[in-house]
Amino acid sequence: MPKISVEIPGELLADLDDHVGSEGKYVNRSDAIRASIRKNLDILDDIDARHGRLDDDE
Repeated sequence: MPKISVEIPGELLADLDDHVGSEGKYVNRSDAIRASIRKNLDILDDIDARHGRLDDDE
C-alpha cells in the first residue's frame, strides 16, 4: 500500500484522535483516514451521478 504525507491542522487531528484507539471506532489514524476518504469518494460519486457526470463503466 502506498504511503502519503499530508498536513492536517492540529484541531482536526485532535478530533480524529477522539475516534481512534481502544475506546474509539478506528484502530489507528490510517484506518480512520482511509474510511473518511472512502466515504468522501462515495459522496462525490453520488453528486456526479445526480449531475450525469459518471462514466458508464463505473
